[in-house]
Amino acid sequence: MGGIFGVASKNSCTLDLFFGVDYHSHLGTKRGGMAVYDKSQGFTRAIHNIENSPFRTKFDGDLDELSGTLGIGCISDNEPQPLLIQSHLGSFAITTVGKINNEKELVDDAYKNGHIHFMEMSRGRINATELVAALINQKATLTEGLLYAQDKIQGSMTILLLTPEGIYASRDKYGRTPIVIGKKENAFCASFESFAYINLGYTDYKELGPGEIVFITPEEVTTLSAPREEMKICSFLWVYYGYPTSTYEGVNVESMRYECGRLLAKRDEVQPDIVAGVPDSGIAHAIGYANQSGVPFARPFIKYTPTWPRSFMPQNQSQRNLIARMKLIPVDTLIRDKKLLLIDDSIVRGTQLGETSEFLYQSGAKEVHIRPACPPLLFGCPYLNFSRSSSELDLITRRVIRDREGNEVSQAVLENYADPDSQNYQEMVEEIRKRLNFTSLRFHRLDDLVESIGISPCKLCTYCWNGREG
Repeated sequence: MGGIFGVASKNSCTLDLFFGVDYHSHLGTKRGGMAVYDKSQGFTRAIHNIENSPFRTKFDGDLDELSGTLGIGCISDNEPQPLLIQSHLGSFAITTVGKINNEKELVDDAYKNGHIHFMEMSRGRINATELVAALINQKATLTEGLLYAQDKIQGSMTILLLTPEGIYASRDKYGRTPIVIGKKENAFCASFESFAYINLGYTDYKELGPGEIVFITPEEVTTLSAPREEMKICSFLWVYYGYPTSTYEGVNVESMRYECGRLLAKRDEVQPDIVAGVPDSGIAHAIGYANQSGVPFARPFIKYTPTWPRSFMPQNQSQRNLIARMKLIPVDTLIRDKKLLLIDDSIVRGTQLGETSEFLYQSGAKEVHIRPACPPLLFGCPYLNFSRSSSELDLITRRVIRDREGNEVSQAVLENYADPDSQNYQEMVEEIRKRLNFTSLRFHRLDDLVESIGISPCKLCTYCWNGREG
């Protein structure tokens, strides 16, 4: 994924930008970057690899160099950014969050429209943020360029664009990812996460609507393009990758997860000794389950935060599995001879949760009941980069379906497997339970998940669970 943050201030923006970007560290583990503008020095930028150390550690030494009153920054799992661009529209810095599915078509169009070249990254890839800048530069103004980019990109794209005069903030046209504006005396900020500016003294000013574009200066926020009607915000924001203190469309992540766990418990009949959440995202779901069921909440695993304070995960899958085990330390007295019910945010490949349950049995657990806080993941996301999976067969659900149905499976059959009342669904879940050696397995229902979030279903994207475009 990725997170972005920007500041327009009458005074120095550097510290606010530094801490605001740092508060997005849960959204990316690969690179961080900041760009600032100062009237006397122009644009200054710093980008660092943050795979093995926190954002603050890498950028602490850059603060003296990054002086200015206007700035943008990002945490990214993908390309280096922000980028500094010089074009017929002037000089600007740009950072983005999103996914471009029609990259080749857009690159070819750019060549035809006179764009001479792109910088090539490793493995022949083009920097997606540079491609967004090229789209913007095909128009006569930055506002027209931002609207053009939003209309041409298939996937999703939320953008912060820094100029000497102020910051343009453009939310994805379907609002799949958020942008919230904060305000304090002599400054405004733009943030992916609504909590990132609270400790910096900002208060909530407004949340941009789908496709809305605003221009931010230290004095005011001006709407350049009004929000669109249709919204498809990603439901996984609440389930997994949003931070507990964040609020999207008026719904707090932590509160949603309590409600999610409560509805899980209402449909359950198992009688465990304790309820636990797989740290960290499963914990709030487990609290909601425990509050509803009356079964005590406990922590049979503790994350070792002194050396694993952030969600670093290497690209190599075997290393990822090892790191996942290394982070969590078991508590023997809360495991041995106990019937455990574990709630995790989701099951993707199933490898880690299967190994976790096996370890629990080896540690003396009598039973291990698994309750994912969302429905079975059946489709890879075409809109956001929140998964490193390169194939839908990375999903344990799709491997089970392939083994049952063969390599060619129609959309109608997949939709039947997504229906929690179908025989195919029940048999798929039972096969996953057997393969991963759980005592029992019950997924959250999609209708209950939508109820847990509490906003209109037509405003939510649920593609990864039901395969329905939106």
